[in-house]
Amino acid sequence: MANVGEVEPIPVAPAALGEGAIWNAAVQRLQWIDIIGQRVFTYDPATGENRGFDVGQKVGTVVPRAHGGLMLALQEGFASFDADTGRVALLPRPPEHDPQVVRFNDGKCDPSGRFWAGTMALVKGPKPLGRLYRLDADGSIRVMLQDVGTSNGIAWSLDRRTLYFIDTPLLRVDAFDYDDVTGAIANRRTVISIPPGIGRPDGSTLDAEGMLWIAMYDGWAATRWNPRTGELLQTVRLPVARVTSCAFGGPELDTLFLTSAREKLSEEQLAAQPLAGGLFRVRPGVRGVPAFSYQG
Repeated sequence: MANVGEVEPIPVAPAALGEGAIWNAAVQRLQWIDIIGQRVFTYDPATGENRGFDVGQKVGTVVPRAHGGLMLALQEGFASFDADTGRVALLPRPPEHDPQVVRFNDGKCDPSGRFWAGTMALVKGPKPLGRLYRLDADGSIRVMLQDVGTSNGIAWSLDRRTLYFIDTPLLRVDAFDYDDVTGAIANRRTVISIPPGIGRPDGSTLDAEGMLWIAMYDGWAATRWNPRTGELLQTVRLPVARVTSCAFGGPELDTLFLTSAREKLSEEQLAAQPLAGGLFRVRPGVRGVPAFSYQG
């Protein structure tokens, strides 16, 4: 493993649009996805194996399931997934979700094991067409937000009283009061404003000090922020422009795994960043917190 602060490429085949990094503590492996490649990966740091399955449609995110297996947010909706066999079982589609118009994108589970995932438009419209959904353990699905541009990084504060959410085109992180008992959210406000020139905020994760790490799309970096003050604390530079998601993993949760994208890059851009679409890791000097699993 590289020295603290040194970014190390992981030797796996590049993704068109790598995303959804999350550490699955139950199996001590990293789950991640290629949205455009329609694949779900399980990366084992102990062996270097990166096993992938084609799930038959664009996949926005992946989370562990407490009772075994994984859950996905696919273009058509939520689904369960068996990482050993590749079997996908779709849940009933939310009635307002039209997969010809929007697709599911990023999402994570809250501390009580509800699966939150949002959508983004596939077509241009006069207003944002995305929504943020919550899949409860009993299988019921609720719309939590409407008029979302590109639903992205979602995380919860250490005290489980605040939800952080990124709608990428807004170039900011918003916070909500969060009720861990009911899953309700309220009192939306902006806590981090992304200044121009450092990229667009994509996936996010929380560290053990309560600070928020954000992957910066077209920013060549992952950044660490204080969500209480809005201050930028740390920048980890990568050899690729389109950094898409980040997750702490490893036995000690001291390794930050990062995904990236190579979609829509020109030949010149690809020549300048041959590792685009790759998977990376770095020990940033702080540990993460365990990811939550879906309890349904």
